[in-house]
Amino acid sequence: MERPDEILLGDNLDLLPALEDGSFQMIYIDPPFNTGRTQTRRTLQTSPDEHGDRTGFQGRRFKTRELAASSYLDTFEDYLGFLEPRLKHARRLLNDTGTLYFHIDYREAHYCKLLLDEIFGRASFLNEIIWAYDYGARSKQRWPAKHDTVFVYVKDPEQYYFDADGVDREPYMAPGLVTAEKAARGKLPTDVWWHTIVPTNGKEKTGYATQKPEGIVRRMVQASTQPGDWCLDFFAGSGTLGAVAAALGRRYVLIDSSPDAYGVMCARLGVEADERWMSGRAVQERRGRLQAAGGPRRQLAGGPSPSQ
Repeated sequence: MERPDEILLGDNLDLLPALEDGSFQMIYIDPPFNTGRTQTRRTLQTSPDEHGDRTGFQGRRFKTRELAASSYLDTFEDYLGFLEPRLKHARRLLNDTGTLYFHIDYREAHYCKLLLDEIFGRASFLNEIIWAYDYGARSKQRWPAKHDTVFVYVKDPEQYYFDADGVDREPYMAPGLVTAEKAARGKLPTDVWWHTIVPTNGKEKTGYATQKPEGIVRRMVQASTQPGDWCLDFFAGSGTLGAVAAALGRRYVLIDSSPDAYGVMCARLGVEADERWMSGRAVQERRGRLQAAGGPRRQLAGGPSPSQ
């Protein structure tokens, strides 16, 4: 029996060790950007309660209880320390033809590039993609920052998969300078992608604050995977990778530590929320199995299975 796509709620550093080495063809992550502020992480236990303080999937009410709180100063050293173990898992989880797309903004891109070089090796660096957009306030004190960076790394530079013909093409800027056949076909996107943000009244808008547009993620999935391949996003947010993967016939595992994100993803992808994840029981059960086994599981034939 084929394993289902899955949406998981919990700290990715708790969940990633239970996934099998080499089980994903593509990983896309859009981690929290380094803002210079102190970031606080709260660990909550939730239980169904019609008078609870939190609304979940399909309007269900839950009561929350804080189990623990931790914080880290969101500055250069701590940010790389936060990312490093997660990026090591990313490399472990990619198969030999697999690709990582790492999405970051201008504040930390140069530091993250050095960390990625250290983990993946400089020879595995494939591209720096610039996603350019024209939206929001414009500073009069400097050139307005209107782009994000996506670093592309491959597991093995000798055998990675890349299908240029599978990517949606875009119009030529000067179609009169090429043949009519070329103009009709369009051109392969370069490493600079002009693409709007998610429109406030667009059909893909979920209301999640940091949602990324399906159009840019679609290009990644089309280029670096084939139908049936597994994709992973362990900072999944609104679930854009899952939406794109499902539409293109790929498989997905999505992970996020926010109950709000979990609810948004379940609603977006038509998946019923699992109360075991909402209550934290599934994470505790998985951690216990992992400790009993002495390390990551190896019996995940046919794809990842985060909850069985």
